[in-house]
Amino acid sequence: MKNNSSKYKTISSIKVVESDNSLLKWSIIVLVIVGAMAAISFFTYRLGGTISGVAPTKEQLSQLKEKVEQLDSEREKLSSTANSADSELNIERATQKQLATQVQALTAENNKLKEDLAFFENLIPAASGPEGIRIGAFKADASNKLQVQYRVLVMQGGKNVQDFVGELQFNATILLGGKTVILTLPEPKDNAAKLKLSFKYYQRMEGSLALPEGAVLKSLQARILDRGQLRTYQSINF
Repeated sequence: MKNNSSKYKTISSIKVVESDNSLLKWSIIVLVIVGAMAAISFFTYRLGGTISGVAPTKEQLSQLKEKVEQLDSEREKLSSTANSADSELNIERATQKQLATQVQALTAENNKLKEDLAFFENLIPAASGPEGIRIGAFKADASNKLQVQYRVLVMQGGKNVQDFVGELQFNATILLGGKTVILTLPEPKDNAAKLKLSFKYYQRMEGSLALPEGAVLKSLQARILDRGQLRTYQSINF
């Protein structure tokens, strides 16, 4: 059957664009200029009075004080504007971060749907298809070093299909302590942990396998057993 998964597009990225913070930058520059002008005006005035030998009058001091208060008021307004712009920018960044998180979730969900689509496309094998047990799909994620996530689709084809009863088992080739070790998961002696198969046309299995601490997974092999005998297998290298 033709795989139509290429028709489905995956959201892959989002371009995060920060708000124009030119208002904040110019507000800070203006604050610095205003403060410098106030200081220069005051000391220039006092210096002029000292050089000329004439002390400033009360009226002049009052005018100067009034001017300083006016400059302070303007500085407070500009500071408030700058703080407001900074708050709006932080809100915008938080919103964009939330949107990016949502897009990542949608991307993961989209990928999951594409996998499910491929699964359903191969769900029921045709009568003229290959006979016997086979692994239709096998995927594994080893991004977590302490465990590996797996998904396996086991199928059976042919004209005279009989119910199949068996077991799913894994062979994990790991590098541990500088040595190559092959682990059988779950352990053959652990009857409670065995991954039992019982189906006529298909069965999908998914779960996780624990790895020893410090182990580096090199390959994982999915094995289908029929009364202890190997029927088919499929491997993934990492």
